Amino acid sequence: MQQHDQNKIPVIAIIGPTASGKTELAAEIALRRGGEIVSADSMQVYQGMDIASAKPGDAEKRGIPHHMMDFLPLGQPFNVVQYVETARQCIFDIHSRGKLPIVAGGTGLYVDSLLQNIDFGEEPDTAALQQRLRERMETEGPEALHRELTQIDPETARELHPNNKGRVLRALTVFYSTGMTMSGRRKESRKNESPFHPVYIGITFRERQTLYDRIDLRVEHMLASGLPEEVRETMALHGKTSVQAIGHKELLPFINGELSFEEAVESLKRETRRYAKRQLTWFRKNPCVRWFYKDDYDTAAEFFAAVDAFIEKERCTDA
Repeated sequence: MQQHDQNKIPVIAIIGPTASGKTELAAEIALRRGGEIVSADSMQVYQGMDIASAKPGDAEKRGIPHHMMDFLPLGQPFNVVQYVETARQCIFDIHSRGKLPIVAGGTGLYVDSLLQNIDFGEEPDTAALQQRLRERMETEGPEALHRELTQIDPETARELHPNNKGRVLRALTVFYSTGMTMSGRRKESRKNESPFHPVYIGITFRERQTLYDRIDLRVEHMLASGLPEEVRETMALHGKTSVQAIGHKELLPFINGELSFEEAVESLKRETRRYAKRQLTWFRKNPCVRWFYKDDYDTAAEFFAAVDAFIEKERCTDA
């Protein structure tokens, strides 16, 4: 158990794979503890991608303020450096009003960079370099640049799917503009002390098939809620951003007439399961995470109570 440094801002971090129930748990804890939620999802920042990013609606928010969500137009670049800068200010503001900041989301790089105070240093002007890399990705394909990243920075490459074009491009940009790998840069920057006292709560299931069944149900719900229509609309406006999102890039071949609907849906379910595995791999590297397995509890009430008791034990709401 970590001692609570009275000079640091207490933050609860609710993490875990997609479809594990982070949104529901974050809202419940916020109601119990007088908190506000800071999203740590790289796609929820964008407007117009509500279904694919599983952006919570009003009922799911339960009257709790949610920050870092739905504020950026599609097509506008946004990276981890900008996320950390903006999310830090959200946390400071929430704390200044006597509320408990709750960071919730599945983008591990965003969570770690924010709460571990990773300093990415001065950002050089890389516009020309990024443009060259984007052109190469168009002509050579994302797999080729991912293989290049594997040679340069195998640790970061293992964490990224080749279709995660934005992150692959950023990792290559960092290396070619600074001479330092993204993984090496993260390790070096962790030497700076964080202003936060994070309590990490990880949620998942002991039975992996239970999580996969929930993922399949979520995909079916997304499709019924109009995901194909969302993909068509966002692709027509700003395809480069939306095609990075799971849910969009898998349905695009169907929309373009390259796959049947059934084939595209199966691809979406398969890629979402793979994404969940990558999320678990990332978060399990953090030894400070206290994992809760939802299938250990008979009811949601028991699960919520167990998490709340752990938070109380950690004294993370002390001023």
